[in-house]
Amino acid sequence: MKIIVPMAGRGSRLRPHTLTIPKPLIPVAGKPIVHRLVSDIAKVLGESIEEIAFILGDPAFFGDDVVESLEELAKGLGAKASIYRQDEPLGTGHAIMSAKPSLSGPAVIAYADTLIRADFDLDKDADSVIWVKQVDRPEAYGVVKLNEKMEIVELVEKPKEFVSDLAVIGIYYFKDVGVLRDELQYVLENDIMHGGEYQINDGIKRMMHKGMKFVTGKVDEWMDCGNKAVTVETNQRMLSFLEKDGETLVSDTATTENANIIEPCFIGENVVLKNTTVGPYVSVGADTVIENSTVKNSLIQSNSIIKNANLDNAMIGNHVRYDGNFETISIGDYSVLE
Repeated sequence: MKIIVPMAGRGSRLRPHTLTIPKPLIPVAGKPIVHRLVSDIAKVLGESIEEIAFILGDPAFFGDDVVESLEELAKGLGAKASIYRQDEPLGTGHAIMSAKPSLSGPAVIAYADTLIRADFDLDKDADSVIWVKQVDRPEAYGVVKLNEKMEIVELVEKPKEFVSDLAVIGIYYFKDVGVLRDELQYVLENDIMHGGEYQINDGIKRMMHKGMKFVTGKVDEWMDCGNKAVTVETNQRMLSFLEKDGETLVSDTATTENANIIEPCFIGENVVLKNTTVGPYVSVGADTVIENSTVKNSLIQSNSIIKNANLDNAMIGNHVRYDGNFETISIGDYSVLE
């Protein structure tokens, strides 16, 4: 089994945090988004992962440190890491084809801006499985249309009239991803574009037209990391799941002085909490110091100093110095507010 991970986008909706760090590497509940996604997929697949292909963007942004992080992730899962570059932002289909040498055999394709909780049950008779989540507002999503056999017969983007309430979440299984590769090659060669981009859906639709069997897989939880508000919410939900799983979330190297931690919280290595209440639903990265503050429902990354703060629904980057009494903020790396 292979895992293909397109992650070349700059994450503009999550600025300023993504001005210095690719969105898939922003930690949620103490672990980078892409690390958590790939690890969870590998765990629920229950199969040996031979290769993980990562599709990155501009080397000036997705640099050697990013490559090293992804290679360590793959190694930890017993897999080979393959690194590819998407030189231009020309859509999902173009991104996948940037990893063309790895597009053969059974594979899962997963976009690195989402997190899930699921038990994957692969239908071995199907040519492909598209994972979906039932949603309240299907008109805001791409959805699947099913026939009487509960097979997918159409993909519909943001339907104005009701088609179904099963939204595509961006995770796909292909019994042989080489078939998708060949169809996307046709899409590229014939310049089939939508909104100036080559889309994975056009390759999938060609497979459907040739009679290949597509079925749905359903996830228990689908958590987006598209912007600051939903990322803070995803952090809350993930902390709750990890607490129920019995994971240790507070590092043994964290120190507290007249401090109170209201669980669930992730507290990283060498964090210092002084005259402070943290939680619930707070993640604090390594080597951060928080003094004389109250923090809840927030993400604070590493090597930051927070003083005299009353934070709720906040997202603070790395190497930040913050001293104040603002409540709902979003500031990126190396910022100073005093």
